[in-house]
Amino acid sequence: MGKIAQGILGGLSGKVGNIIGGSWKGIDYIRIKPSSVANPRTEGQVNQRNKFTITLEYLQATKDFIKIGYKSFATKKTEFNAAMSYVLNNAVGGIAPNFTIDYSLALLSRGPLSGVLNGTTDLATAGQVSFDWDDNSAEGNASVTDKAMVLVYNPSKKESISILDGADRTVGSQVVTIPNTYAGDTVELFMAFVSADGTQVSNSVYLGSGTAA
Repeated sequence: MGKIAQGILGGLSGKVGNIIGGSWKGIDYIRIKPSSVANPRTEGQVNQRNKFTITLEYLQATKDFIKIGYKSFATKKTEFNAAMSYVLNNAVGGIAPNFTIDYSLALLSRGPLSGVLNGTTDLATAGQVSFDWDDNSAEGNASVTDKAMVLVYNPSKKESISILDGADRTVGSQVVTIPNTYAGDTVELFMAFVSADGTQVSNSVYLGSGTAA
């Protein structure tokens, strides 16, 4: 900003070409308007927007799970923002412009609690998804009262069905009821554990995909 002690012809106010003049606290000034970006949609910018879009769709559909799963990372940021940062930096791949999310790397929860042992799923029953696992409550920092967190994500509908306070770790199974409208859709399946008091979570595990019955 250029200050003009005596003014130019009494002071310049407004814009002439790329020169802008005005007055601030009785001091006349001029400044040059910044040049516009010649190409605001460079290849790099477009690629980053595409990555951001697919990550946002994934996480918006699973935000209830994330709110618990990223609780310990919500320092000076929200759980959602912490998850966005992690997934963008660790789980988005593919060749531009067709980026994809690697669900095995796109953690929906992150934490030190002992994880899922030998998790499996079954979609054979119409309107249901069954999750099964082995009881490892005697290992590591696991507890018999840890609760299963299970999630069925439907990418085509950009939504999910989850249970966030499910069966105890010792039970070994949890059934999720899904809408009839999911029939024939490919769904992505995830699971984690949360301590009974909600203070600790395990890393989520991706249990694969299947076609909803």
